[in-house]
Amino acid sequence: MAKGILLVAFDFSNAHQDEFHDWYDLEHLPERQRVPGFGLCERWIGVANPKQAVAGYNLESLAVLSSGPYLNIAHDNLSPWSKRVGPMCTRLIRFDGEQTLPGEADSPAGAGGLLVNAMNVVAEHEAEFNEWYDHEHIPALAAVPGVLSARRFRDPKGTHRYLALYHLASPEVSTGADWKNAAATPWTERLRPHFRDHLRILSRRYVRGG
Repeated sequence: MAKGILLVAFDFSNAHQDEFHDWYDLEHLPERQRVPGFGLCERWIGVANPKQAVAGYNLESLAVLSSGPYLNIAHDNLSPWSKRVGPMCTRLIRFDGEQTLPGEADSPAGAGGLLVNAMNVVAEHEAEFNEWYDHEHIPALAAVPGVLSARRFRDPKGTHRYLALYHLASPEVSTGADWKNAAATPWTERLRPHFRDHLRILSRRYVRGG
């Protein structure tokens, strides 16, 4: 069974910052860490916009999200604290996806940066899009110094069908010359006009009190 990912991103500009972080750190994330089938759970803060927060949860499989222990704390069973803080925030994405590349790899521990790239693609270019991503784009970016992992996911039901996650030694890896040279290819430029709903968030590891 394929590995899964739960990735959620919020703009919490309208929430109280201290309460938002307390809620995530003291209740929301620990609740999910206790659910069987959840693996590494990580928090990130946007580089360009520090009011954007990203949380990523490795899953043994997507079946975890329909399990009893998860449903006991999710959806209609969210805690009163979650029901108060959640509506103050603007959700940028919730992505429940299966990993398509590379196999069984998990998120590496200890990364300093995370790049989220989520998008849809025009249907008639979808096959070429996947060929490009799997055989040129991901291998080229994975080889850039400072890229700790490069993975792809697919969510057929969400607002964004495709997600690429890049764990980085630091956020600056994705702004360096090596990254730009790897990403700027004729094939990339030919496909770029066919991307839709593109969401790109470059983030740094969240450190409580940092």
